[in-house]
Formats: sequence, structure tokens, C-alpha cells
Amino acid sequence: MIDELDRKILRLLQKDARLSYREIAKELNIAVGTVHNRIKRMEENGVLKAFYPKVDYEKIGYGLTAIIGIQAQGKKIVEIEKQIAKDSHVMCVYDVTGDYDIIIVAKFRNREDMNRFVKSVLAIDGVEKTTTHVAMQIVKEEFTLEP
Repeated sequence: MIDELDRKILRLLQKDARLSYREIAKELNIAVGTVHNRIKRMEENGVLKAFYPKVDYEKIGYGLTAIIGIQAQGKKIVEIEKQIAKDSHVMCVYDVTGDYDIIIVAKFRNREDMNRFVKSVLAIDGVEKTTTHVAMQIVKEEFTLEP
């Protein structure tokens, strides 16, 4: 689906999504039109879904990160995941194997904020149990991989 040139473009965009097509073209020694066409194709194919700033969430008041495992009734898992994904605290929702059916990563301003959220999750029909882990220190939080 993608070739080495696409990978090079992705690497540059992951370092700085604000790079212009002209800057990318200059860095890779290719035509600006090639960059435009490659990025457009990767967007159309769903390889590139969006461009995000890298935010220090602690600096904007979200100093508490929780990883929450959820056990749920099998026939309601997808519905539960969709409902949880709508909450603004939620960064990630994973449908997983193992002891839990769903794992979420969420950010909160404080314990009260997290407590309200967990109780709202427990109130969802089909949720049987939650286990909440609070991150004591964030060692690495990157959502980029070497393409």
C-alpha cells in the first residue's frame, strides 16, 4: 500500500506535521506535486487520518492518566466501546483479549473527575466490572511508529 517514498514523507510529517509540501519536497529532493499527490493518496487510502499537535496534557490541566480495564457482557461490547469513545476524557479504546474485554486510556484533571467518569462507565448497561490503574509517571507517551 505504501512504498519507501511514502515512508519518508510519513517520517517527516510525524516529526513536524506543519511542514509544507515545498519543505518536504526540498528535504527529499522530489517535486512538490509528487508530495501533494502522495499525501492526497495516503489520505484517501486511510493511511493518513489526521494531523495532530503533540500536547503536554499536564500543562493544560490533565495531570492524571488512567488505564482502565473493563469486563463486559459479550453481546454489548461494541456498543459499550462506542459509548465510551464519545467521552472527551478518553484517548484510546482497545478491544482486547485476556482478563478484560476493553482497555481504555483516559486523562483527567483530578481524582474527582476520574471518579465521576469511572462511575459513569459502571452505569453503562453490560459493564460488569472495571479495574483502574493510575499512571504514577509517564515514561513514554508517543503515538508514532517508524513507518
